[in-house]
Amino acid sequence: MRFAKPAALGIACFLLGAVVTRYYDTHRRTQPTETAKAPEAAQRAEIDFQNEPLWAYGFDRPPLPGEKALPQNPPSRNLRPDEDAVEQTKLMHLPGTSAAYSRVDVRDGQNVIDWFPNEHPPMPNVIAHGPAALGQNKRGCGSCHLPNGKGRPENAPVAGMPVAYIMRQIQDFRSGRRHSADPRKPNTNTMIELAKSLTDEELKTAAEYFGSMKWWPWVRVVETNLVPKTRIAGGMFLVEEGAGKEPIGQRIIEAPEKTEDTEMLRNSHSGFVAYVPPGSIKKGEALVNNGAGKTTQCAICHGANLQGSGPVPGIAGRSPSYLVRQLYDMQQGVRKGEWTDLMKPVVAKLTPEDMIAIVAYTASRPVGERSSNNQ
Repeated sequence: MRFAKPAALGIACFLLGAVVTRYYDTHRRTQPTETAKAPEAAQRAEIDFQNEPLWAYGFDRPPLPGEKALPQNPPSRNLRPDEDAVEQTKLMHLPGTSAAYSRVDVRDGQNVIDWFPNEHPPMPNVIAHGPAALGQNKRGCGSCHLPNGKGRPENAPVAGMPVAYIMRQIQDFRSGRRHSADPRKPNTNTMIELAKSLTDEELKTAAEYFGSMKWWPWVRVVETNLVPKTRIAGGMFLVEEGAGKEPIGQRIIEAPEKTEDTEMLRNSHSGFVAYVPPGSIKKGEALVNNGAGKTTQCAICHGANLQGSGPVPGIAGRSPSYLVRQLYDMQQGVRKGEWTDLMKPVVAKLTPEDMIAIVAYTASRPVGERSSNNQ
């Protein structure tokens, strides 16, 4: 009997995966926009902000009543008045590439820079420049997710995700079924705007571009009691050089391996280090592999090696910050969609500490091949 529930869930995952894959193979056109069942204010009122894993959302305090994200400014090539003009326009270089870009180029999300264009397919217009319908307010998908789809802790790592899964998530953003549990997170609102502006062809092109790529190691996991002191900039932790260390507490600090490469150069070869509490990987192994009496084995749907199976996304080696946001968003009811009903019992009993353990383990897993075709 103890295997009956996991087996039933596994069968459900398989059957639902087949249905979803078939649906996205045969229905590529935009569906009518759905209206969220509950007003946004009511959804926010039900969120447990006191137990929110603030670190995953890039904050160090809970939101104040009514506090919301300010709209993100569209990309611009304007010089910043608080920076030296010569420094902003001077060309920068990286080892291993003949490409050269200035700070202005790097910040221009309407014309995404690409240090290593030979390492992936040519960027389509929507990846390099963004949805055409947005005009001067557009931004290319690659400006946040990078040309290689690796992304950063404050957004999603989309490389190698199933095409059907990527398309489904964009549809969920469009229809009001996917939000952030923290109303201050600005790039979620930007993503919703971009999703609503994509044509069907742009959506399909973007999904197939990122889905065609392989995932390779991008996050290095380190268990430690003490972490470098950091500051939060744009939802991401940046190490304060020379500032010493502090206790990690019940957090994961996911920071660039090289701050300058990530922030100033947007180097798509420079990954991240995730500092996790001691013992969290071992605890996460028990939760992931047998549920530890609180949840369901992740491998049932995400594959034996956690690389994904069919239309189910891989979770091995991915950003722990991103994964905890998704677990908490689903637990709090602000992320809905085709498969959320299957995930609800999986996340229902998880504490913030459990979530830390789970993603510490999954982020530490080796990256290999998916269980089956990612289409």
